[in-house]
Amino acid sequence: MRNSYKFTKTLTVLLLALLLVLAGCSSVTTKSDTAAPAASTADTGEQPAAEATTSAPVDIELLAMTSQESDVNIIRDQLTKNGFNVKLNLQPDYGSFKAQQDAGNYDAALSSWTTVTGNPDYAVRSLFKTGGDYSILADSEIDKLIDKAATESPEDYVATYKELEQKLVFDNAYIAPLYISLKSQAINKDILNPESVRLSKSRALAWEDIEFKDSAKNKTEPLVMTQAMSTLTSLDPIKGNDGSINTLNTNMYVRLINLTDDDKITSDGSLSRNFSIADGNSDYYFILRDDINFAKVEGDKAVDTGERVGADDVVFALDRAKNKDSVPDHRTYSLHEHIKTVSAVSDLSELDSAKTADGGTVREALEQGLEAPISALVADKTQADNAAGKYQVIKLTTTEPFPQVLNYLAHQSAGIVSKKQVESINTYDVAKFDVTKDIPYGDQNTVTEGAAYDNTLYASGPYILTTKNDYDAKFVKNPAYMPGTENEPNISNISIRFIADADSALAALRSGEIYSYYGVPETKFSVVEGDAKLQLQKIESNAVSYLLFNTSDKRPIGKSADLRKAVLYSINQDEILQFYEGNKIKAASTVSPLVDTGNVLTADPAKVKEALAAYEAAK
Repeated sequence: MRNSYKFTKTLTVLLLALLLVLAGCSSVTTKSDTAAPAASTADTGEQPAAEATTSAPVDIELLAMTSQESDVNIIRDQLTKNGFNVKLNLQPDYGSFKAQQDAGNYDAALSSWTTVTGNPDYAVRSLFKTGGDYSILADSEIDKLIDKAATESPEDYVATYKELEQKLVFDNAYIAPLYISLKSQAINKDILNPESVRLSKSRALAWEDIEFKDSAKNKTEPLVMTQAMSTLTSLDPIKGNDGSINTLNTNMYVRLINLTDDDKITSDGSLSRNFSIADGNSDYYFILRDDINFAKVEGDKAVDTGERVGADDVVFALDRAKNKDSVPDHRTYSLHEHIKTVSAVSDLSELDSAKTADGGTVREALEQGLEAPISALVADKTQADNAAGKYQVIKLTTTEPFPQVLNYLAHQSAGIVSKKQVESINTYDVAKFDVTKDIPYGDQNTVTEGAAYDNTLYASGPYILTTKNDYDAKFVKNPAYMPGTENEPNISNISIRFIADADSALAALRSGEIYSYYGVPETKFSVVEGDAKLQLQKIESNAVSYLLFNTSDKRPIGKSADLRKAVLYSINQDEILQFYEGNKIKAASTVSPLVDTGNVLTADPAKVKEALAAYEAAK
């Protein structure tokens, strides 16, 4: 009996010890459980999270991609602390994420937007205006403020964007802002000349400036870079506006205008030698250069088509850009809806009679810095001869005074395509377009290795895509792009490796498989900075991450602004910034990187509690 007692006592002690160990294990976090370290009240100046505010947690479904897992975990923990029961809907890639979003299978979707045109109208129009390319909202007050701000000068539109932000975020909680990202790239400085690799706030990476450290390699060695997405939306610039093609199309098609690295409007490296705005901000004039021809692909080489890029192509390209029905699945028309007419100027006297805001003439403005003054305007692009003073001039008129139209003309969707070539390919009836048999200009299948390969691209920019597969896409220099000028591309061949995983892309850079990595995650900055052969470039970007609420009436969150506000005021941006070691910036909306409205989102458990109570009372 004594031995039995001893055994029982020992067993009891062991069981108690085991229970204590198991209890301790319940607080150990796994990768999926890990979020940002909780910031103290002293660190953030905010109140601790409220206890659950209802008798039962409120259900909410968060939609995101697995690549956004860190953000999702932080948000989930913040919502859980404030009385929500969070269900995660994680999708492996953008395609499946978009399918879930289109099906409405979410309450809040982790979203992001980069204003690649450098102007605030782009940061709101497509996203939040009724009928916008990416908008799920229908709010007349929001629409009016977007349109009002679009016609105002920077000195005046700050107050309008502040009011817009107030209604969008704080009054209606259509979105919950998270942060502004930094824009970055890492360069192998042992291979590339770092000074030749630009990092622009808005504009996509310009390839033509890049050169090898050993310039003798420019003509013989391919420049190897990377991007995450291997499925290209379209090589027709008006049919896509996403990370799969923005950089590619920017380098394949020249535009009337460009952005400098700090978002100023410039003619440098564009189709125009100069531009001028007539008094009233409704008429815009562009004088075209005569040293760019379209390139096409023969075999694996780019050849000069002999066809000049001219006024007829500009008119054609911009008319189709603004026309929603010019192509099936037009994804960028709302960016150009302020274009009323585009035409070639035939009467030289118009340039003398049109006045600029400072009292000078449009002709005087266009002639500044030209090799030869304007002696004649020619209708036939083949007759243009800038050295002899013979030019083509484009006049663009907007539907109303709209200075921000210039920023949209710098966007890749305003790339100039060949009228002759596109019309010869797009012979289908747009209204009856059959995706199973009709092959539109720019279809990625036509440049993909295999039986369907039939490259019909005509590039007006510095490079043209020759072929692609699931591994990479190959580009070659356009031999007829500003030859002999400082804008002629330096490197003859470019290979874009498709690497979806950030760790794999960084490993490829460090091993020398790729020479430049555009868009290094903030969590990898220290790795790059610790590698002696690499150089990190970083600037504040125009990219904003936010929660987009499902505002349809199929879910409670779409019907209840109170429920959305409860989520909004659960978001603690300080905790997110702490996780990213200060390599993110606070945001109030997608406008934040461009306009300082003074609005700030502050986590507020009391407001969460109040909003949830109002939601419960209204049920």
